[in-house]
Amino acid sequence: MAGTSQTAPGDRGGDMSRDDRPDPATEAFVAHRNLLFTVAYEMLGSAADAEDVLQETWLRWAGVDLDTVRDRRAYLVRVAARQALSRLRTLGRRKESYVGPWLPEPLLTSPDVAEDVVLADSVSMAMLLVLETLQPTERAVFVLREVFDLDYDEIAEAVGKSLAAVRQIAHRARAHVAARRPRGVVSPAATRDALEAFQRAVETGDLQRLLDVLAPDVVLLGDGGGVVRAALEPVVGADRVTDVLGRISAATLLQPAQVNGYPALVFRLNGEIDTVMAVRVDDGLITGLYAVRNPEKLSHMERETTLHR
Repeated sequence: MAGTSQTAPGDRGGDMSRDDRPDPATEAFVAHRNLLFTVAYEMLGSAADAEDVLQETWLRWAGVDLDTVRDRRAYLVRVAARQALSRLRTLGRRKESYVGPWLPEPLLTSPDVAEDVVLADSVSMAMLLVLETLQPTERAVFVLREVFDLDYDEIAEAVGKSLAAVRQIAHRARAHVAARRPRGVVSPAATRDALEAFQRAVETGDLQRLLDVLAPDVVLLGDGGGVVRAALEPVVGADRVTDVLGRISAATLLQPAQVNGYPALVFRLNGEIDTVMAVRVDDGLITGLYAVRNPEKLSHMERETTLHR
C-alpha cells in the first residue's frame, strides 16, 4: 500500500490494508494520525486543510526508510508541521481576500478533549483567533512548544531555523499570546452556565436577560464567507449585539454541543445546521461570540473529531 495508495491510511474511504497486518509505516502513521491532525489543525484553524496536510505527510512518510528513523512520532510531527507551515503561508494570502471576518472551522469534539485543559484551551475558538495574530513561523513554534512540548532542536528542524532563532521566536510568541489571550482559563462549567442563560434569552426573546449575560463590550464575529448572510464587520457592544440576535428566526432550533473542547450552540433551521456559535466567557459574562455560518466550514459538525496531543 505504501507505494501505491494516494489516500492517507485512517481517512474515511481509505483502504488501510489489504489484510489484517498493515506494514510498519502504515501502523506508525495510523497510531499517530489524530496527533498529526491536531498539530495541523492548531497551526491552520482549518480541518479541510489539516486533512490535506495529513495526505501530504503520508506521501512523504511512505517513502521513508524506517531503519533511519529513531523516533517515529517526532519524525511524523516534524513532517506534518513543515507541511502545515507551508500551507499556512498560502492560507494567509487567501484570507486577505476573504469576504467578512474569517473564523476557524468548528469541530464537534468528544468529551475527553475537555478533560485535557491544555488541549481544550489551545483549540478553543478564542485561542485559535489569538494564534491568527501570529506570524506563520511564530505560530508553528508556539504550537509545537507550548501545546505539544517538542524540544527546541526538533522545532528548529521542522521550521528550518537555527536553535537560537527558535528560542527567540518562542519567547516573542509567548509574550504576544499572553497579551491577547483570555484573562484566564475558563472552565467548561462556567461556559455552559453562560450559554444556558444565553440560549434561554434567545429562545424566549427576553432581550433584558440577553443583556444581563453579555459583557458591555461584547464582540460578535460572523463568518459567512460571502456565501451566506453575515455581518461584514465585527458587531461591538451589548446593545448592538442584542439587536442582531433579536432577529433570529423563531423557527431556529438551538442545540447544545461540544465544539473545539468547549460548550457551544448549534443553530438548526429546517433540520440543517445553519450556524455554529462558540463563545468566550470572562468573569461570568460573554465577551466574544463566534458565529460560523459559511456552509463550507460546517462539514465537521456532523461527526465527532478526535483530537490528541
